[in-house]
Amino acid sequence: MRRASLDFEGYFEVVVETDDAQAAQMTVDPGRTVGGPDNRHPDSDQWLFAASGSAVVTVEGEDHRVEAGDLVCIEAGEGHEITNDGEAPFETVNLYVPPRS
Repeated sequence: MRRASLDFEGYFEVVVETDDAQAAQMTVDPGRTVGGPDNRHPDSDQWLFAASGSAVVTVEGEDHRVEAGDLVCIEAGEGHEITNDGEAPFETVNLYVPPRS
């Protein structure tokens, strides 16, 4: 068994990893945009669980409002970015399957 405690300090941290998957915590501060159309994980699906806050997640040029409690799958190779247009941090748990390089 592997276990990690999430504190959402800092921007991005891989917290648990195996040969088959990787888990990371990410915090996008208000007013910040991360990623972009060239941000792609060619071989890994990214499962993003919104733990708190909200943001606009743009995947392949299409905007999606994502709020706490939502689960999103960004498929391998899809360009994506996250814009926190709210007033609170957007905290997420991300699973990369297989692990991103």
